[in-house]
Amino acid sequence: MTDDLLHRDASTFFHQHGSSPCLATLRAAGGIWLEDVDGRRFVDLHGNTAHHLGHRHPEIVAALKDQLDRLAFSPRRFTNEPAVLLGEKLLTHWPGAPAKVLFATGGSDAIEIALKLARVATGRHETISLEGSYHGHGFGSFGLSQAEPDARLGPFLPGRHHVPPYWIGEDGTTRMLEDIARIFAQSPGIAAVIAEPLRSNCHVPPAMLWPEVRRLCDAHGAKLIFDEIPSGLGKTGRFFAFEHFGAVPDAVVIGKALGGGMLPIAAVIADARLNVAPELELGHYTHEKNPLTTRVALTTVQLIERDGLVERAAEVGRRLIAGVEAIARTTPLIVKARGLGLLLAVEFDPHVWGMAPGAAFTDRLVEACFAQGLSTTSKGPVSVGLSLPLIVTDDEANDVLARLGRAF
Repeated sequence: MTDDLLHRDASTFFHQHGSSPCLATLRAAGGIWLEDVDGRRFVDLHGNTAHHLGHRHPEIVAALKDQLDRLAFSPRRFTNEPAVLLGEKLLTHWPGAPAKVLFATGGSDAIEIALKLARVATGRHETISLEGSYHGHGFGSFGLSQAEPDARLGPFLPGRHHVPPYWIGEDGTTRMLEDIARIFAQSPGIAAVIAEPLRSNCHVPPAMLWPEVRRLCDAHGAKLIFDEIPSGLGKTGRFFAFEHFGAVPDAVVIGKALGGGMLPIAAVIADARLNVAPELELGHYTHEKNPLTTRVALTTVQLIERDGLVERAAEVGRRLIAGVEAIARTTPLIVKARGLGLLLAVEFDPHVWGMAPGAAFTDRLVEACFAQGLSTTSKGPVSVGLSLPLIVTDDEANDVLARLGRAF
């Protein structure tokens, strides 16, 4: 059955990097586990960072079924209780000045809402972002990730400035800050700096980085936008990842896990002082305040709060890092684990296998993990992800470490 479905999938869908053709066919997912049609089970160490509550959380399923019986759709010009409750709930976690929210059906759209807010608030349109980041696949958001996307796609938004990211080289932070300062000095049209406060490759920035970027934005009248689509909602051991770094943005974007690992929804939370263009359609989506997606998102945040999952992520993350360090003492291939909370990656030494850093090396790492029932993905040229759901038990975390040790 697996070969048949994979063949039909490859024949039906456009092929694209990272998703088509597929590797296997799933028939079930629950908790931290994935199961394919041949009965093989894998711990999900990736989950597209949407699986904070694991797969098929029973209370999310129950909330969705209940909402289906109550109200399944709300036209744009009407509001509904789940949407309002979700907006109010998210604002209780915002640590800055009074804020407001907008919802979208995906992170890429939400990034572009945040850009629109920055544009109308500043009267400018140019941006600074980090080369090698990831902000989605819209023509606005994808252009923020790479200075020169594939030429076959044609032009992206004008006014994009890219700086080297903090995680490249020993002097990466210095070069990044110098380039940001230079661009501000040369380009008076910068509306916003947009970045992931903790890149999903799990390289932790130095403590002074984001406060200095915040200072530069304030000095030049630009807005600071943080993309927390993979890192927010407690994944790093704080509700917002930026809370680790001493800099509050003008806007933050969250998504992926906001839909409970089941439905697509994202949100922009931004300083209420950006509410300066009520005559414009900034994020006027058909499913903007969909009662199903907002009910699932509300339930997700409530479960994170009720079950202390932010604190749990911090605790289990520390244990996993220590566990990887213990394996590394007896396994030369493994260097260390890096990251915060449960947004982690394991770093390896390719020279132990006589290989160079890059895709061929990480492909072998991923294959070795798969052989031990660990589903993961590369996190740079020498690393793979170790991103478990926040609901992982101690026994499950220990099992993951044991499998990792056996794999290498």
